[in-house]
Order: sequence, then structure tokens, then C-alpha cells
Amino acid sequence: MELSKLLILAVQLIFVIPKISAQFELNYHLCGKTTYSTPSTFQTNLNTTLSSMSSDTRITYGYYNFTAGKQPDKVEATALCRSDITLSDCRTCVSSMVSTLPTTCQNNRQAFGYSDYCQLYFTNTSAFHVLTDEPNYALRFNGNVTDAPNFNTSLTTLMTTLLKNASLGGSEVKFATGKIKLTSNQSIYGLVQCSPDLSRTNCVTCVQYLIDTVFPNYFVTLTKPSLFMAKGGRVVSPSCNLRYELYPFYNNITLAAQPPTQPPQLPPSSTANSSDTSAQGVKSRKSHKIISIVVPTVGFLLLIIIVASICMFIRRKKERKVSEKFNIYFFNVIYIICIEEDMEALQSLQYSLAVIKVATANFAVDNKLGRGGFSTVYKGKLPDGQEIAVKRFNKDVVLGDVQFMNEILTLAKLHHRNLVRLVGFCLEEEEMLLIYELVINKSLDNFLFDPMQRASMHWDTRYKVINGIVRGLLYLHEDSRLRVIHRDLKAGNVLLDVDFNPKIADFGTAKLFKIDQSQALTSNVVGTLGYMPPEYLSQGQVSLKSDVFSFGVLVLEIVSGQRFSSFKIGENQENLLTFAWKNWLEGNAWSLVDPALSSASGAEIMRCMHIGLLCVQNNMADRPTMSSVSQMLSSFSMTLQQPSQPAFFRQSPMLLNVPSQGNVSNQSNNKAESKNDITVTEIYPR
Repeated sequence: MELSKLLILAVQLIFVIPKISAQFELNYHLCGKTTYSTPSTFQTNLNTTLSSMSSDTRITYGYYNFTAGKQPDKVEATALCRSDITLSDCRTCVSSMVSTLPTTCQNNRQAFGYSDYCQLYFTNTSAFHVLTDEPNYALRFNGNVTDAPNFNTSLTTLMTTLLKNASLGGSEVKFATGKIKLTSNQSIYGLVQCSPDLSRTNCVTCVQYLIDTVFPNYFVTLTKPSLFMAKGGRVVSPSCNLRYELYPFYNNITLAAQPPTQPPQLPPSSTANSSDTSAQGVKSRKSHKIISIVVPTVGFLLLIIIVASICMFIRRKKERKVSEKFNIYFFNVIYIICIEEDMEALQSLQYSLAVIKVATANFAVDNKLGRGGFSTVYKGKLPDGQEIAVKRFNKDVVLGDVQFMNEILTLAKLHHRNLVRLVGFCLEEEEMLLIYELVINKSLDNFLFDPMQRASMHWDTRYKVINGIVRGLLYLHEDSRLRVIHRDLKAGNVLLDVDFNPKIADFGTAKLFKIDQSQALTSNVVGTLGYMPPEYLSQGQVSLKSDVFSFGVLVLEIVSGQRFSSFKIGENQENLLTFAWKNWLEGNAWSLVDPALSSASGAEIMRCMHIGLLCVQNNMADRPTMSSVSQMLSSFSMTLQQPSQPAFFRQSPMLLNVPSQGNVSNQSNNKAESKNDITVTEIYPR
């Protein structure tokens, strides 16, 4: 018997203990750049902080935050355990990290370390209630999946759900796990966790940053023609972390705060006399009598309070500054601006429904300017005489509230002469209204695709429109305080003022990026067919180059005077990109040009067509950025690169005998382009 016990113990020592201890090992670390001397006040404060962290037994929910000293030697430290491990494992892991990380990052004032079960972060700056999504660490597992689009959609759905659930956690635990069916016999398992001292908004922002920024760099192979998603992976940062696998990797327990220990109740004394028992009986009867009086009274008072609250809620409903739709949307938006800053700005833009009804003559039919998929636009005039355009969102459209809030959050932060200006909004009595400056000439498509109006739209005007759109997109992509991808750039969303200056409008589907972010994945593909690039349609990959593609299509429409969706040459229905590319190769590019345009502007027209073809190339890496496009338009001494085959190109048999692309393009280029040897320097996002 003793021998069998010894054998079992030996097996545990060989197989179990190493496996468990591996969960506590330091998998990743990053040391800061500044150091401290030894000995020093900072070292003393660091030792005090970490010692307190490893020895504290009061914390039972897996999150530690300690501080010691004052600046410039102040130390703040946080430790976060995975909430699906036992309290014992959590404390063991924290102790292990406390002893390992300072040694690994010797004499560093800042360090971040991560193991399977916990993570540790200490710094000489602020760490509590501060969103810290960098440094971050990503670990990729198990190769690539085969059905990437389906996997990506399922993973996005799972992570969105887990992010929402985790962000709704309390001040002790913000943690969620779950799974989603991928196929009939395969599921994806996921985990999302935030530091519980974060606000709900910062939790969402932190995790979304990891998904939007780190995922594309580590879990997707962007150089391949199709999407390759890793079968498993994790991303961690001091403030949040997430993980997904094709197997159940998490446990079925959740760390939570333990109730305070109650003092033990003394058992009834065996020597108590009958008078004590009698007294207890009298007290019991009195207690029941008191309860029978108090409980109904309290209940009645509570009922009065509830009824009064409901009445006050109904009475004040019209006066509420932000509706419930607004609050719900904030927790689901893919990128969130700081609420504290936005609320004051948004409230200053709010108009009452009564004012807007007067301004539009109660949305009179005569004031109707146009109608879109989600809304109807009316013209009006405010009491101060300012002319406005009011976008009234349809009440029965499922995504109407999302479009509404997205436009407010985007345009409230943007100010540029080539963007439509948001005057205000109204959210009252189930109405969702956006108020813009009135742009007198309506949208570009009203001129460009109307035979009578198009004839009066000379090249100088069209060229002015193209340049204005470039300036607007360049501001959105590089110069504004936000990085904005419009995602629905088309002639109908470009408004023209009285001098035909273009103003980009309709930001309902815009996507907000961080300043250093250039691309992201999304399962919600929105926009207009014909203007959406192939990688966005097939893989949900949105980037700065998505708008560049849309711009290229729009330029070719401006040059030809015809819609992409109904491009027609004689009696033949053609694909605009195919026709443009085919004739460019054949040296017959002028056949694309609107007959109403004069050949006197041939050089500019051909250059714009050339730029348009560069912007619609199939591979997004081959497309220029808007800053490059701006340089191409402003400097005719700059020789343009030769475009490659555009997206959605349909091969024609007549192209098989055409000479090589470079030779023919050079022939067609001779009459429109300078022969200067200067080449375009492509500027690509990081």
C-alpha cells in the first residue's frame, strides 16, 4: 500500500507539478526605458509595493493594486489573475510574478509581465483607473483555418458578445467566457477580461483596440490573396486581454469577492432556565407583531415612490438630454470616443423637436430634398435665419439609430471646408434628426448623371470637385484629430455649395481608427456595391485604401459622366473599370471621356483617369494613399506609376493580342504625361 502511494506521488511530481508550475512562468515581459539606481528610494518603494502585493490575503477576487511613495519615486503596481482559476492558484501566480519580473527587468522603473494565469505591471506613472493598452503581447497558435470568412464572422460575433458581457462587470471582476458554433461538431471558445478598475467605456475601448490593431498584425496574413485566420491566439496588455481557441481552455469557476467572515454564533446554553425560554417566546411574539405592522407600511411607501418615479420619468422624458438609444449604442460601437468629453459637446448641439418642426414647416412635402436608405432630408430655416438641411431617420429601420449616433460622434469632432458641417441634432419623441448646413446645389450625382446638367458641368468644375474631395479625404485620413474611414464615398454623398465646392457627407457608416491605425476587420460590411474594394467585400477588411478605391471609381465616373452601375457605351452595357482598363491598354483612353468635355483639357483629364486607375487596383497595397494622390494632382512634373489590372476586371478575348502592359501604357501616356524621370514615392500607412 505504501509503495503504491509512493508511485502515485512520484507520478504527480513528474507530470502534474511541472504542468501546474508552467502556468505561473513568465511567458512575456517588456521592460521600460528608464532605470533607477541601487540603492534608492524608488527601489525601496518598489520592494514595499510588491511585497505587500504578494503577502496580501484580504483580496479574493484576483485584482491587486498597490502604491508606495511620492513623485518622483512613486510606484504604482497592478496584478490581474484570470478569473477562471482558483484563489490559491491566483496567489501563487502573483507571488511568482512578483519575484520574477523585477529580476528580469532589473533596475527598470516600468515593467509588464504575463503568464498563463496572471499578469503584473508596475510603473512610476499612473496605473489605476488608467487605460493602458500598450505594451501588448500577442501569441499565435495552431496554424490557419480553412474557411476563413466563416471563421472570422463567428469569431467577431463571439468577441462582441464577450466584450459586452465583460464590460458590464463590476468593480471587482470584468471577465467573460463563452463559445459559438463554427460547424456542427466544432466550436470557437473565447475569453475577454478587463482590469476591473476600468470604466465600462474604457474596457470596451481597450479590447477593441487589441482587436482592431493587434489582430491584423499577428493573426491575419495580409499578403495572401485570401484571408488566413489563426486557429487560436491571445493578446494581452496591462488593462485588458483576450483569447480564443478551438478547444475549451478555460475553467468553469469565476473568482469573486468572498463575503466577510461572520463571527461564530454561540450555541444555546444547556443551563438556560424556563424563564429565559419564556422571555424569548414573548420577544418572538412582539417581533412578529412589529413585522406585521412595519412590512405593509414599508411596502405601501415603496409603491408610492415607484408610482411617483414613473410619473416623473414620463414627465421628464422630453427633457432628457441623451436617450436610452444613445446609451445602448455607446456600449456596442466598434470604436468609442471618450464619453466625458463628448457629452458636453453633444448637449450643446441638441435642438428641440418644436424648433425643427417650425423650421421645416412640420416636414412639409414641399421642403423635401431627397430620400436615402435610412432617412429623408428636408430643408428648413432656423429662427436666426440660418438655412439648414434636416435628415430625418426612418423609425422602422433596424440600423437607423446606429447610423444616427455614428454621424453625431464623427461629425461633432470634424471641421473642414470639404466636409459637410453638423449644426446639431434632435432626439425626442422617437424622432432622430440630424441638422446640417444647407448645401445649395444638392449632391454631385444630380449634376453628373443628368444629361442636361452634365453638359453644363465643364472640366474646370469637375477638376475643382476632384481636388476638393481629395482634400476632404486627406483630412479624414491624416490631418484630423480622429482617423476616419468613410466607407461610402460616392457621387450621392458629395454635396456641392453655391460655388461648386464639394463637401463630403453621410458619415453614418464611417469607421473610426486610432491615429496610428491603418486597417481593421469587420463582419458588418456596409456601403454601396461598385464602390467597395474586393478585400472589403470578401474578407471584411477595411482600411484607408477602402476609401482610396471608392475615390478611384468616383474619379472615373466624373471623367466619363456615367454611373458605375449603369455604364453604357452605345448599345452595350459595360463594366466601367473593365472598359477603362481595356481602352487604357489599347491606347484609346479618350473613348472613356464624357463627349461634353473639351479636348483642350486633355492632359488634366488623362492624368485624372490615370490616377483613378491607380486607385482601383485589385491589390490594396498597390493603391496610393490620399497624400500621394494629392501630390500627383498638384505636381505635373511627377511621373505616375503604371497601373495594374483593376478589381472586378472581366477578361476580354480581344485583349489577348494586346502588347505588354508597360509598352502600351507608355504609348498612351505620351500625349498626356511629362517624360520627366521623377517617380512617385508611395506613402503607405504603418
